[in-house]
Amino acid sequence: MPLQLVDEGREICTICRGTVQAAIEVLAGTRPAQQLARRLDERCLAALQHRAALTRRLASGNSPTAGRLHRNPSVRSVRACKVSEDVYEASAVVVDELRVRAVALRLERSQLLWRVTVLEIG
Repeated sequence: MPLQLVDEGREICTICRGTVQAAIEVLAGTRPAQQLARRLDERCLAALQHRAALTRRLASGNSPTAGRLHRNPSVRSVRACKVSEDVYEASAVVVDELRVRAVALRLERSQLLWRVTVLEIG
């Protein structure tokens, strides 16, 4: 049976979908940020950890909706665009209990691994 080449665009969308889902779960406090250490570069991981800490602090306050932030997230769609041989930019739409969010990502090939170098969660 001949080897089949994986559609790179489809692979990137799959990576983005899993990474975005996990990042939103980190913000919800249901997943440790360290689980994304292999996929995110150091700067993105530190920014995600910082935002998760701020979200936890907000959730412990008096706001009635703060405790429901990032609950039951679902990635609805992912789109990716090839920028160069080793770079893709992607966007995702995430729905949770309170709102719809846009997420932007930039992935760069590092050796044989795709790493997220920019992660912006709206």
